[in-house]
Amino acid sequence: MTKQVKAVGFYRHLPIMDSDSFEDVSIDTPDTSGHDILVKVDGVSVNPVDTFVRKGGRKNKLVKPKIIGWDAVGTVIAKGDNVSLFNIGDRVWYAGDFTRSGSNAQQQLVDERIVSLAPHNLEDSQAAAIPLVGLTAYESLFEKLNINWSGNNTKKTILIINGSGGVGSIAIQLAKLAGLTVIATASKPESVAWVKKLGASDVVDHHEDLITQVHKTGHQYVDYILNLNNLDAHWFEIAELIKPDGQVVATTENHRLIDLQKLTKKRVTFSWEWMYSKSYYQTEDMISQHDILGHLAKLYEEEKLQPIVTKTYQPINAENMKQAHADVESGHMIGKVTVVSWDSK
Repeated sequence: MTKQVKAVGFYRHLPIMDSDSFEDVSIDTPDTSGHDILVKVDGVSVNPVDTFVRKGGRKNKLVKPKIIGWDAVGTVIAKGDNVSLFNIGDRVWYAGDFTRSGSNAQQQLVDERIVSLAPHNLEDSQAAAIPLVGLTAYESLFEKLNINWSGNNTKKTILIINGSGGVGSIAIQLAKLAGLTVIATASKPESVAWVKKLGASDVVDHHEDLITQVHKTGHQYVDYILNLNNLDAHWFEIAELIKPDGQVVATTENHRLIDLQKLTKKRVTFSWEWMYSKSYYQTEDMISQHDILGHLAKLYEEEKLQPIVTKTYQPINAENMKQAHADVESGHMIGKVTVVSWDSK
């Protein structure tokens, strides 16, 4: 008989306040093969993508519970024949794969090439908050915007729209470490204080006219723009504020057509960032996520990055997962929310 482990899942895509939006379930223990490692999951976090997937599917009842979750920290307990990067007992962190069963389970299979050793100086509640937003921020800055990590960026400026969310919280710190001047958007006093603590030189309110506010900071244009929220609302401002030959990257999709011709005369480069792309398409450079997470772990161990978790629930169960999803859906989250440890009962 196949051994089973605990998980948090759902049979229907429902609003978070529905009593069946999450259920405590049991699933079969996965078998390892190839490049897969089997991880005993000790902590997870909730990202906006979790809430979109949970509430966004078909309403008919599923035959098996759907297990989501794209952040985890845990311990390697088994590995496939082709695994060369990890040993049994290694403590690892990762953001997982959009096409596979998620991290909201006691045990999860994940390809070693999108995993790295977790930083030894972060607790599970802190480490679980980082992988997805860390990869998104890192790939946005250093792959899509082509910022040189070790280059001379002291005269370069980046505008980060939605600086107090998970991705923004890491992006501000990474951009600052790379030598850029960071202008971040935030609207509430507590979120303004948060982005300043993380290294933003100036803070502007994304509910007000960004063009006027950025100009008041002394910048006619900015070299880079990282848009993390509501591309539709900010497109005109982005087109006006980006400098000629500047670069723009967005992580959230538009709901209306965006006019790329507004970037024509400035020869601006626009691109999307989706951190799941590499595993989704099994790209040749998929192992770069192993390297990025390793770099982030090193930066944490050198105490060059600050933790970004602001709320933690324990243990991992349906009740606490519902609360964490409700927090993210509220639109008032600063930093990240995590859920750690499994009830031993």
